[in-house]
Amino acid sequence: MIEAIAAAWLLLFAGDLLSTFCYHVPEHVFGSLHIRTHHSPNKNFRHYAVLSSNSFVLVDGVLGVLPYLLVSVILWPLSPVGVGVGLALGQFHVWWRHTTALNWRTPQLVTFLCGLLFVTTPERHWLHHKNTSLAYGDIFTFFERPAEAWMRILRLVRYRYKITTSVRAAQNTP
Repeated sequence: MIEAIAAAWLLLFAGDLLSTFCYHVPEHVFGSLHIRTHHSPNKNFRHYAVLSSNSFVLVDGVLGVLPYLLVSVILWPLSPVGVGVGLALGQFHVWWRHTTALNWRTPQLVTFLCGLLFVTTPERHWLHHKNTSLAYGDIFTFFERPAEAWMRILRLVRYRYKITTSVRAAQNTP
């Protein structure tokens, strides 16, 4: 039982860490796939990823879940049940955190408990949809500040890369 709980928690923690820092934040800085498919103002969240005919939505979803699947492989020997529970809880959280689009509000007691456990509520996640520079950490709120710092670093890298390539292009022009 302890192994199952540990595997589920480690899966959610490590999966959120890797997904946030290796996919979500870099995609916001360097990419456009996630922005186009997940943050479009014309999108409706109701069954979006399941019913969408846009193949890019599926690709974005797979890239977001890939870190969780990789962690699952590592944790499987510890507890297959824990891995299954962790994946199920992670998927439930994906659905739950997008319920604000349905005008659902989290009860105050649940919001309080989520605050104690550092779990992202739908209202907190909605801040990210309104301002893509805020409220990172899909499952856990304690990843928000480090993710925002990581975003600033990556934006600086992108800016310096653009400056460097512009200078090189200017030097190579006759």
